[in-house]
Amino acid sequence: MATDREKTVGKTGGLAGIGHNQGPAMDRGVTWRTYQWKKARQELMPKTIPLFVVKMRVRRAAELGMDYATYAKCRQATGHDILALLFSSNALRVIGPGAEMPDAEARALEQVRAAKKLTLVHRPKEPGAVLQANPVLDAAGAAPRFTDSWAQMRDQVRGFIRAQALPARQVLIIGDAPLEAEWSTAAQACGYLPSAEYFTHQ
Repeated sequence: MATDREKTVGKTGGLAGIGHNQGPAMDRGVTWRTYQWKKARQELMPKTIPLFVVKMRVRRAAELGMDYATYAKCRQATGHDILALLFSSNALRVIGPGAEMPDAEARALEQVRAAKKLTLVHRPKEPGAVLQANPVLDAAGAAPRFTDSWAQMRDQVRGFIRAQALPARQVLIIGDAPLEAEWSTAAQACGYLPSAEYFTHQ
């Protein structure tokens, strides 16, 4: 027979009974109330970004050599600023004989401010040679091989970013091949941008 305390608890729902796992409520209407709560919360959020914030972001986009829309999309996806641009050697057009990028790409990178400029170099190019030939770059590493597994690709890209003491979510990857687009997902970077969208002359 239930005690007076148990009867009281049963009426008020104040305490969970023995064996209760403290899981989510299963009573009717929970889904609808949750939806209404989320909707109300969204309606309280500001619909527009303050003008001074927009101006700051336009200026920051210019410092990174990007248009505002692209920068804003990356910023919205992660909630963080971009601290580094990671180019593939293909994106930098370090493809033919020699290790130096064309003048147009070099001039574009010279305009970048307050962000590291990195590259992953496809074989048979050597990262050291590319870095030496392009002083505008801050660091260079070996790109994953096309025959690498997903795990190997992930470890290669993540390892290089980690070696620069950077959080991956604040690194934008810029490439020029379908496989390079996968670097962003593998490394959990802030995003991927085709090189022709960054280097508009391409």
